[in-house]
Amino acid sequence: MRNPHPHHIALIILAASCAGALRDVGHPGAANAQTAATNTALPGIDQAYITNTFEEAVNVRGGPSTITFPNPCGSLPVGATAVALGTTPARAWVQIEFPDCPGGVGWVYAEYVMLTGSVREVEAPPTFTPLASATFDPTLVAAFPVEPTVTRLPTFTPPPPLVLPTFTERARPRGDFPTGVAILATALLGGLVLVVSFMSRR
Repeated sequence: MRNPHPHHIALIILAASCAGALRDVGHPGAANAQTAATNTALPGIDQAYITNTFEEAVNVRGGPSTITFPNPCGSLPVGATAVALGTTPARAWVQIEFPDCPGGVGWVYAEYVMLTGSVREVEAPPTFTPLASATFDPTLVAAFPVEPTVTRLPTFTPPPPLVLPTFTERARPRGDFPTGVAILATALLGGLVLVVSFMSRR
């Protein structure tokens, strides 16, 4: 048996390549068949979300508490939806994506919304603490001592004791002539003189 000539081998390979190219041109969708067969989920199709089913807008807070987070960072209108990220262990609050809240994450009360899909349990964020606490520099306090002004209350001076005057009956001397008798005698004497003078005129 004769060995094929190298030129013949090259011609056979070239013919096979041309035949494959012509087959792909005749069937343009065949080349993409394997790519379309891969099981790739569409973005967001498996994402859990919540829907506001309450009668009014629902407040969105920075944490799962109305006491620790009294001021809401936004609200969710009636019928609006948002991506759900998790729930508290008791499933009382739902964590959602909300750009207006710190870190883009907010919390809504679970009884006001309807959760679609399953989410994981997440821990509540830490309570906000101020960056710095107000303290007094002991050096400045020592440099500017402030003594409180002591205002003394007026002292009460008791009044002197009240002395009531006492009256004693003065004893009348026994040797004195009664004043009343002298007045009566003078009156009788004047009357007698008046009668005598009247009689003498007749």
